[in-house]
Amino acid sequence: MTRKGKEDFRSYNSSVSDVYILGIESSCDETAAAVVRSGEELVSNVVASQFATHQPYGGVVPELASREHLRAIVPVVRQALDDAGKTYGTIDAIAVTKGPGLAGSLLVGLSYAKALAYAVEKPLIGVNHLEGHIHAVLLEERQKGNWELEFPVLALVVSGGHTHLYLAERKQDGWVYHDVGHTRDDAAGEAFDKVAKLLELGYPGGPVIDFLAQHGNPEAVKFPFAQIKHRDRNPQNRHADDELRVDFSYSGIKTAVLRYVETHDMREKIAQRRKATAGLAKRSLADYLAVCDKQTLDLVASFQRAVVDDLVSKTLLAAREHNIATLFVTGGVAANSELRRTFEARAAEEGVPVYFPSRKLSTDNAAMIAAAAYPRFLAGEFAEPEFSAEAALRLR
Repeated sequence: MTRKGKEDFRSYNSSVSDVYILGIESSCDETAAAVVRSGEELVSNVVASQFATHQPYGGVVPELASREHLRAIVPVVRQALDDAGKTYGTIDAIAVTKGPGLAGSLLVGLSYAKALAYAVEKPLIGVNHLEGHIHAVLLEERQKGNWELEFPVLALVVSGGHTHLYLAERKQDGWVYHDVGHTRDDAAGEAFDKVAKLLELGYPGGPVIDFLAQHGNPEAVKFPFAQIKHRDRNPQNRHADDELRVDFSYSGIKTAVLRYVETHDMREKIAQRRKATAGLAKRSLADYLAVCDKQTLDLVASFQRAVVDDLVSKTLLAAREHNIATLFVTGGVAANSELRRTFEARAAEEGVPVYFPSRKLSTDNAAMIAAAAYPRFLAGEFAEPEFSAEAALRLR
């Protein structure tokens, strides 16, 4: 995929009128439903957050997530249809996330979508969650009237559960993807959440660290990243020996933060912060700032800077090696303000345009699932009745 050129990336079929697809997303801890018209107009978008359920544990508890999905999925879908002015009978298809994600959470959304599709006699489309994040960018660019795209395209999907680099290519009405890089261990967003948990900064950690980092010195602590030279031990992830790999690793920086805490006697400050915030019914960003000393703010800022620099540097390395014309950055971590600023500045220096989804479509949502389903609708790629969730589904 080395040819550069502009293409109209709309999914075009003159014989198909407006198509309204109901999307359903339940891969982790957000129950979401949305209606999207023809892959280009967001008609409704409803998300039920499980933040309050998981916040006391400092992370997502899979069994609790499944239970919350069971409670929320029917009212969320009904609200999405009401907001769109649609009924079960007037939508054209149902799209649902089939993976990757938490198995129990996926099964709730998938089982409901299968039953609904059967009951109202609508086609069902299974969508890869990672492809959905890429189509969140495409959906919003279409809404802006931007139908031309420079190829080749490189997409960085970075979130709490994923850090992947994909070469994305149009083939007729559909898209195909080639994995050219991924994390060998923790995802970048997972590192944010676990560092925040270590420092008693609440859950989810990403937004808190993003805010607090603005008040610290990002040069205070040096966190060098090791160069990954050995091959991936997972046989499923192995590629040809001559193919450039740009892989990531974020388990080491978590350990480095822990060692810094231990060697700089920060345990007492962390305990005081836990005690100070324990009695707050709802903790705001300002509450966390009020209980953070300069050393903690500098540590947070330095951690964020190191992760952002690693993500940007490796992504742009892959862009140069694959002669990329356009860059997408999407997923929950794409909402991080420093990541956006750094990508925009450094991609501009490389002469590569970079596109992000809006912050509301960066995190998990069903609009991206409905948008990604539209090319499959045009191609008649409908799910078989026996298809099931795949917690470790790969994107191709």
